[in-house]
Amino acid sequence: MAAAGAEARGAWCVPCLVSLDTLQELCRKEKLTCKSIGITKRNLNNYEVEYLCDYKVVKDMEYYLVKWKGWPDSTNTWEPLQNLKCPLLLQQFSNDKHNYLSQVNKGKAISLKDNNKALKPAIAEYIVKKAKQRIALQRWQDELNRRKNHKGMIFVENTVDLEGPPSDFYYINEYKPAPGISLVNEATFGCSCTDCFFEKCCPAEAGVLLAYNKNQQIKIPPGTPIYECNSRCQCGPDCPNRIVQKGTQYSLCIFRTSNGCGWGVKTLVKIKRMSFVMEYVGEVITSEEAERRGQLYDNKGITYLFDLDYESDEFTVDAARYGNVSHFVNHSCDPNLQVFNVFIDNLDTRLPRIALFSTRTIYAGEELTFDYQMKGSGDISSDSVDHSPAKKRVRTVCKCGAVTCRGYLN
Repeated sequence: MAAAGAEARGAWCVPCLVSLDTLQELCRKEKLTCKSIGITKRNLNNYEVEYLCDYKVVKDMEYYLVKWKGWPDSTNTWEPLQNLKCPLLLQQFSNDKHNYLSQVNKGKAISLKDNNKALKPAIAEYIVKKAKQRIALQRWQDELNRRKNHKGMIFVENTVDLEGPPSDFYYINEYKPAPGISLVNEATFGCSCTDCFFEKCCPAEAGVLLAYNKNQQIKIPPGTPIYECNSRCQCGPDCPNRIVQKGTQYSLCIFRTSNGCGWGVKTLVKIKRMSFVMEYVGEVITSEEAERRGQLYDNKGITYLFDLDYESDEFTVDAARYGNVSHFVNHSCDPNLQVFNVFIDNLDTRLPRIALFSTRTIYAGEELTFDYQMKGSGDISSDSVDHSPAKKRVRTVCKCGAVTCRGYLN
């Protein structure tokens, strides 16, 4: 068993938004209007600062090279500072310049005074790359929030390097079955409770305990399945046994880590212990296909596969190309999230939903992690100790840094 990748990450396909910019620039260059891409007679000749590209001083007057939004680079112009009404962009320009100099000087003291009449080409190039990255990440963030179906907001942040939005990954909210796999998402029966917390409800019918207490915290031990009320039940949306299906309630941030683990996820708000945080979703594939893909992922030093082995070992979730925020959650040998198997509308025990709950209080700004070797049964996967010649795999080094680190992800 394994889970989301530690280095290669992704979310939503970029090209469609890039082509929109290109079309807008082409329309303005050719003096054409097109309402479908936002170019009308009213704004055809509008000029709005998109970002600042360069800086120089001429006769004691400061100038910035301006990239105009929706216009090609060939129309960039030098504008005097006094004409610019964009304090945020000016501050970002200054910060990017300072960050570049900090990296180049590697911790040496940097003078805030700048007596140079112009920026060095390498600094200007870096500033432009950061500006383009910032725009691309904002668009990605907007796209993720359009696609999500839960309350919590998704933010994106990269203050570490020039990495932009990952490509060839598509945000989804629920399992995507591979061709030939059928997911029955309609329950055959439901409860008729007026108060599911006190009456014989869906968990009792399945022979297990109600998973939650009155504070909506999980109270059952790892390895115990969760049976929530489903679409056939007569209880309403405020039923205390409808937690996972309500989706992520917390605002989370996909951020670039500084320890070489690629993208990660941190919470922007405090999360109480034993609370539901998110589901792990992806493409549902057969175990045979998972074995084939696993070899490819191991050779690249990444891992995306999560075995659905609650009762059998027929299916696996692959979050390499399709997934949600959980795709970016990094591994830790000392995690703050725990895996649970969940059944709601689909009661097929071969295809449980995977939910991640907090194991302790997680504070705002703290990175979210779970153990990639942890099964929904609560056990540690045996994949990491399988050294049979027929299944010899490249081992992926763990970078979690925990005191209890096992050294490898697989």
